[in-house]
Formats: sequence, structure tokens, C-alpha cells
Amino acid sequence: MRRGRWVLALSLTLTLTLTVTACSGDDDEKTTLRVLAGPDLAVLEPLLDELRDETGVELDMDYRADADTGDDLVPGTGTGKGGGGHDLAWLSTDRSFRLRHKDTAQRLLRTPTMLSPVVVGLRPDVARELRAKSPEGRLSWADIADAAATGTVRFGMADPRQTGSGLAALVGVATAAAGTGGALRENDVSCDRLRGFRSGQKLTADSTRDLLDDFVDHPGTANALITYESDLLALNSGGRLKEKLEIVRPQDGMVLADFPLLLLDPDDPDRRAAYDKVVEWLQRDSVQEKIMRTALRRPVSPSVRRDGQLRAPVGNALYFPDQLAVVESLLDDYGDPRRRVPDQVIFLLDFSGSMRGERMKALREAFADLSGADSSATGKFARFYQGERLTVVRFGGRVLEEKTVTVGGQKDLTTLADLVARGGYGDATAVWTALDHGYRTASTVVADDPERAVSIVLMTDGENNSGIAYEEFVRRYEARAAETRAAAHTYPVHFGEADAGALRRAATKTGGRMVDARGSSLSEAFKEIRGCR
Repeated sequence: MRRGRWVLALSLTLTLTLTVTACSGDDDEKTTLRVLAGPDLAVLEPLLDELRDETGVELDMDYRADADTGDDLVPGTGTGKGGGGHDLAWLSTDRSFRLRHKDTAQRLLRTPTMLSPVVVGLRPDVARELRAKSPEGRLSWADIADAAATGTVRFGMADPRQTGSGLAALVGVATAAAGTGGALRENDVSCDRLRGFRSGQKLTADSTRDLLDDFVDHPGTANALITYESDLLALNSGGRLKEKLEIVRPQDGMVLADFPLLLLDPDDPDRRAAYDKVVEWLQRDSVQEKIMRTALRRPVSPSVRRDGQLRAPVGNALYFPDQLAVVESLLDDYGDPRRRVPDQVIFLLDFSGSMRGERMKALREAFADLSGADSSATGKFARFYQGERLTVVRFGGRVLEEKTVTVGGQKDLTTLADLVARGGYGDATAVWTALDHGYRTASTVVADDPERAVSIVLMTDGENNSGIAYEEFVRRYEARAAETRAAAHTYPVHFGEADAGALRRAATKTGGRMVDARGSSLSEAFKEIRGCR
């Protein structure tokens, strides 16, 4: 009897021990999920042990550059995982992926985990200078673009073709430049609006981490950073800067990153159960507070009180484009941040007698606006910028005068203003002779520097009544080198009594487009087409 009771007691003890072990999260009961992660998620590593201990789910993080995460999110045939063998994806943003793979994206489970807007960090002296010029000291993307064009702001920004932060920054600036208040459409992506902003970029990198390192290691190269708010807060608190950057949240809006956690195969019940555990844990207020303090990102939970600068209002959250063609056009127009060759614009300006008086006044005002006199948002985005080459050709019955300057400061802009302000009108209008002269100048530019973009802006208020005929211009144009014809396009401005049909034909022939200034102003017309390819 005693022996039987002892055996029974031992059996019960072993049973209870096994039960407690299984319920307490023994290794056999743990689930491991392989996660395709953006580099911006590495900061959360200290929390992943807590996640494993409290949920039994271990996240095996596979960090990849933002540009390398797209195709790996597409599930492989019959694997139940992403194309790269991943169960989850955790990215700063999945917006580009959702545009490129709409069908796949629609079936994935998606949970935002934290928030961070794309903002601007300015060195204190630059911030003071810009705020002194701005009403109430509030700054916008237009102010940043204007300061970049004059060389006041020299910024670093991650490559928008490679990183989520860079693309979000570019979308934010372009959306503000469009001024529509909505998501960008194809006709909002205009090549003349971001040239000044782009000229201010002095640092770039294929990841945010590399960008921050370059900014710290080369303190004289840039005086501003455009990236996630969390990156700037971390940099300011890391002791790597002599002076902390002042964080500017542009008043015309910002693009928000929401760092989504994606389940790549929602039909797998085991992975779905594990995903739900992870999501439930991440959404706890206590965990959101830890994320806020560890990653310096804003909680997605409205019930969690924000710390310090994270209390600053985000304001207007800008929409991300909902069309892939818009994003591709924007990236194509912005180009490679490492290869910056400033544009050259050739202005062919009609100085025939009919331009005397109010018309000439309007032309001079247009050049003054492009030189910085226009304080509107569109004026700040479209102004002449540092490094840009500008050629002004005055013509009447023949070419009267030509001058080229490379913008380095106000002195160069004054030189152009003086050229436009001078008298010396012609007694006829040689439109096609002037345009042929413009293409001779463009041919020289292209031959000397094949990578330089050349635009020809033709402004006239009358019909051709001197010099060569349109047909002769076409013959000469078609005889020019293919490189010139591919690089230089004509943008006629229809003004006064000019022949709209003839100007439109010239634009079509040379790959440009005509702008009608009769319903607006020369200033608005020049802002619309200046610098476009």
C-alpha cells in the first residue's frame, strides 16, 4: 500500500511539473517569426526580449535597406511566406510597396505601431535667420526651398530612390509646392518647382543612419537635415553635435511614417495567432510608452501622454500619392542626388517696339519676381537658384544683345535685371531668327556639358515679320545634332498679339509646350515653365 501510494504521488507530481512547464512558455511552445525589417526598426531591439518573454513569440529580425524590401514582400508560390522566406515585415513605411503591388498589399494584415513625421533640423543660427524673415516666425517648406535656392540652407537628405525617409521628404516638399491641399496628381509634378530646393542638397546617403553619420563627420558641408523627427531627437540627445539642431515642423504640412507591421500570409492560422499576440503586446499603453522613450517616436495610442518635443502638434498631415506614375515621375524629375548639374535656361525676349510701356514693365516685374521679389509660396519654389546658368537674349528684327550669368548671389541677378531694364528696341519681330540663335547657343552648351539640362523660353507679343521663316527654322533645327534636339526644348509664352498657332507648332516640334500668359501674367507664365525640360 505504501509503495502504491508513493507511485501515485510521484505520478501526480510529474504530471503537474510537465503542465506548469508547458504553460510557462517552454522553448517547445515558443513561436519564431522571421521578420523583414527596415533599418529604422533596429532601435527597438532592447524591447524584443520582453516581447518574447511575455508572448512566447520571438521575432528574428532580418534588416534590409528600404529599397531592398519591396519584392521580398510578395508571397512565394505555396510557401506561405514572403518571397524571401519571411513571415512578417516591419517597415518605416510600406507606401511605395502598396502602389507597386496593389493586389498583394490588399490581402496583407497591416497594423501601424508608432508615428514620426518628416521634419527639418536647422542649425540655430540658420533657424534664427529664417524665422526673422517669416511672419510670426513660422516656417514652411516654401521658406526652406527659398533658403536652399539662395544657398542659406544646405541640407542633407537620404536618397528618395532608396529610403522611406527621403521619399517621404520629397513627397512633402512637392505636395507643398503644388499647393492643392490634396494628394499629388501627375500634372502637379512640375519640373520647375523643385529646382531651387534641390540645389540646396549637399549630403545624401542610402540609409538614414549613414546620412546622420555623414552630417556629424562633415560639419561644414550642411547646416540642415531633413528626416524623421525621431532621428533628429536621437541625434540631439546623443552628444554628437556641438549645437543641437532646432526642429522645424513645416506649417504647410508633413508626411507621417506609421511603421506598419505586416503579416505576409494571413491564411496561415498559426502565424495569424502569433501575429495577433505581437500586435496586442505592441498596442498596450505600457509598451507604447517604452517605444516612445526608446525610439523617440509618437505613440499610435491617443491615450498615451507624449513626452517633451513629441507633444508638438503635427498639424496638417500630407497625403501620399495614390498613383505609382506620380511617384515615378517625381523621382525621375528629382534625379540622382549625387549628380547635380545645374540647369541652363535661355530666355529669348522680344524687344520690338510693341513691347514698350506696360508690357515691358510686366516683363521686368517677372524677372524681379524670379530673382526673389515674389514672397508667395509659388514664388519661393520657382525662383532663380544658386549655380543656375541663365542666358538672356534681347531681340527685335535681329538679335540685339546676349548675356549669360551663373547665379552666385544678388550681384548676378542685378546684372540680368539691368539687361532687361535697358532700352534699345528693334523695329521688327524676328521670332524664328531668335529661336534659331537660341538653338545655336544650346548646341554649344550641350557639346561642352552633355549632362546639363537646357531649356529655351521664347517670349514674344507679336507675329514674325522679319528674319527667317518658320520653315527655315525647322530645316535648321532638324539638321542639328541629335544630342541638342534631345536636350533642349522650347517653351513659348503666348503674349499680346503673338501667333498662338505658330508658337504651339514650335513647342510641339521641339518637345516643349506653350503657356498662355494672356489670362494671367508674364510672372505666372515664367514660374510655370522656367527650368523645365
